[in-house]
Amino acid sequence: MPSLARLAALFAGLVFCASAMAADVDAESYGFPLANPFEATIATTPPELRPELPADGDIRQRDYSIRLRPDREFELLDNFWPVTRLHYRLAEQKGRAPLIFIIAGTGAHYASGINEYLKKLFYGAGFHVVQLSSPTSYDFMAAASRFATPGYSPEDADDLYRAMQAVRAQHPKLEVSEFLLTGYSLGALHAAFVSQIDETRRAFDFKRVLLLNPPVNLYTSITNLDKLVQTRVQGIDNSTNFYDLVLGKLTRYFNDKGYLDINEAMLYDFQQSTERLSDEQMAMLIGTSFRFSSADIVFTSDLLNRRGLITPRDYRITESTSLTPFFQMALRCDFDCYIAEQLMPMWRARYDGGSLNQLIEKSSLYALEDYLKGSDKIAVMHNADDLILGQGDIGFLRRTFGDRLTLYPRGGHCGNLNYRVNADAMLEFFRG
Repeated sequence: MPSLARLAALFAGLVFCASAMAADVDAESYGFPLANPFEATIATTPPELRPELPADGDIRQRDYSIRLRPDREFELLDNFWPVTRLHYRLAEQKGRAPLIFIIAGTGAHYASGINEYLKKLFYGAGFHVVQLSSPTSYDFMAAASRFATPGYSPEDADDLYRAMQAVRAQHPKLEVSEFLLTGYSLGALHAAFVSQIDETRRAFDFKRVLLLNPPVNLYTSITNLDKLVQTRVQGIDNSTNFYDLVLGKLTRYFNDKGYLDINEAMLYDFQQSTERLSDEQMAMLIGTSFRFSSADIVFTSDLLNRRGLITPRDYRITESTSLTPFFQMALRCDFDCYIAEQLMPMWRARYDGGSLNQLIEKSSLYALEDYLKGSDKIAVMHNADDLILGQGDIGFLRRTFGDRLTLYPRGGHCGNLNYRVNADAMLEFFRG
């Protein structure tokens, strides 16, 4: 088994084949400076290589909420009152303009960092923008999901589609010239399923759909991220845990800087310092972040459905109740555990489902292969060194999308979305 450092070196040497939107380009002419996929995933693009974006004060935006009444059996607990309505953000141009929906990645809120960046990029280009939470976020699960057991992509996309229809109905006077759709990571997979739903329901008739770093095989992507938590890290023993090690590095870094400022630019600068994280440490940091998102799904789905796996069915939770013991239990349940204990039983009961392999097939891009091959309006932008891709995934993307696939040589998982070259390519695609 090659080490993570050797894998990073192998990934960095990969050459990519671009789509017809950009001629064949190798890593050198592409110009993205981070060859390490772990570093790119965490630190993203150096600040000087990012596009110019409008300031928050220059954007006409507001947060709204809608009350959805999905046909479901469970009732929200009293302490879920803040999320009985689904919240979203709308950035509105002054006149008639295209409207683009942005779907967030795993566990992410509508105002998460990447959603905010994409909003600014598209708003600055003259689009209305609607930011949506992921169906795997606790607020969406509580307010908009029928079964609050995310992971079956057709169901998650159906929940999203109903929410999008409700958003549009809430703004009848908004002048829209055409509808566009995008999503990143898991949100990109959801965007593909939403687009297919729209082919028959025609509420939006999307002009163009862009998938940014989607999982091809959802189970492979989940497994790749879960395995990162198991990475062996030098310096970690019974007396020094991973968080102590990272906190110590950050403390020394800020002491040297003389001030505290945590942002994306800081993360890039941090990785250029003597306190930089090793490949193994970065891998564990990425994996830990995913495990926390998974734990949130495990806990919320169990609580909403009163399954009693994490929180006892008859346990009364109030605003003063400490949720730490329950969240610790949820952290011990990885995604395989969630699939086995919550997702598979729901899928089999609701949809007369079969095996795990069938669930994976129906929830991944494989299920949409014929549709994606024949739909010229859908394109993909991905990275050859993306941590969520598995064996055969790039081949599937090439066969399915042809010249509608742009495969960059570097960037890790979504680490180059805020690179000027990528930003220009996104805008060029949506402008046609």
